[in-house]
Amino acid sequence: MESIGVLMTCPMSPYLEQELDKRFNFLRLWKFPENQKSHFLKLHSDSIRGVVGNATIGANAELIGALPKLEIVSSYSVGLDKIDLELCKEKGIKVTYCPDLITDDAADTGIALILAVLRRICKCDSYVKNGFWKKNGDFMLTSKFSGKSVGIIGLGRIGLAIAKRAEAFGCPISYYTRSEKPNTNYKYYPTVVELASNCQILVVACALTPETRHIVNREVMEALGSNGILINIGRGPHVDEKELVSALLEGRLGGAGLDVFENEPEVPEQLFGLENVVLLPHVGSGTEETRKAMADLVLGNLEAHFLNKPLLTPVV
Repeated sequence: MESIGVLMTCPMSPYLEQELDKRFNFLRLWKFPENQKSHFLKLHSDSIRGVVGNATIGANAELIGALPKLEIVSSYSVGLDKIDLELCKEKGIKVTYCPDLITDDAADTGIALILAVLRRICKCDSYVKNGFWKKNGDFMLTSKFSGKSVGIIGLGRIGLAIAKRAEAFGCPISYYTRSEKPNTNYKYYPTVVELASNCQILVVACALTPETRHIVNREVMEALGSNGILINIGRGPHVDEKELVSALLEGRLGGAGLDVFENEPEVPEQLFGLENVVLLPHVGSGTEETRKAMADLVLGNLEAHFLNKPLLTPVV
């Protein structure tokens, strides 16, 4: 398979790069300046049969159109919003992704964000390291997590994993999805506004689609209220970021824990000085164990395709 061209869209994993180098004619798109990428793609268009993308840069219509021999897009991500799935279907291009593998890490990150926001963990760390404990005495009182009502937007793998973890803290669980889920005792609300009105912590854990873009808008934030906490471990565009900034600055929302943002890696600087906000650089699945497993799955899907074997995690 050494002659098969496989293109990676942006840096992802040194281990994955190393293994792709061993197996394929591996090409790194990000190594070329923007004004040279079109020429680079044209030069290699006859040899590139596979693309490896992720949640940052996947395979849009422009990239797919530039690669007439493309057969498979193997995504190093669970999210598919950066891949033009309809165009892939139309052209018969296979698409695979990394489900299940990130579930535990993403759910752990969600719970960590809740605790960090409510208990002011980051501020506490700074308080000790900067000598304020010795100088100024005890830290201010914070808010407990145990027993608080948790609402979850999206009750898929990650949403369910968060719910189970929150249950261990004695938290009542409610949720919103397009339709009520069978075989669950969690309280269902038919709209996000109703869900937000009836919980103290609102967690976004759904897939990004045109329907879920800005699913958390001003109305939802108003319903969550000045004591409510918003946690986003889904995708940045799930939340209307401008409205979120306004709600936090004006005290209409109690706090937020964010792993994702609308225009990553750009983050609204107005959030930097807020003690009731915890910001992470999209690290929900960022553990060594999970990222290696994801890389192995990407490799497994590519090898299965080019050896005419069944794909491990097909989407299209």
